Amino acid sequence: MSPGMNLMEPRFTIGGTFATAGVTAFAKREEIDLAKYLWRHHCGDWGDLDAEDKAANETALTNGSRIFSAYKISGKKIYVITEADRSMTTVMLSNEY
Repeated sequence: MSPGMNLMEPRFTIGGTFATAGVTAFAKREEIDLAKYLWRHHCGDWGDLDAEDKAANETALTNGSRIFSAYKISGKKIYVITEADRSMTTVMLSNEY
């Protein structure tokens, strides 16, 4: 992400949004608003990725590859993945990947 970039502006199309049963149950149990993490992903806040994976996401914005974010929440890691064709974005627990 570029310095000074406004994180509140969507940077790409996310298509339909889906959440797996596992992450939905986790979010309910821990009272977590998954929409917050979906929004962060949509706006280019890639979360807890290393520099190489963040750079790959920046490249994916222009070359049409899959976009992937990870966030550590309440001792678990969730993934938010937008397909290369931008038709859908899925939120899931890391062990559901």
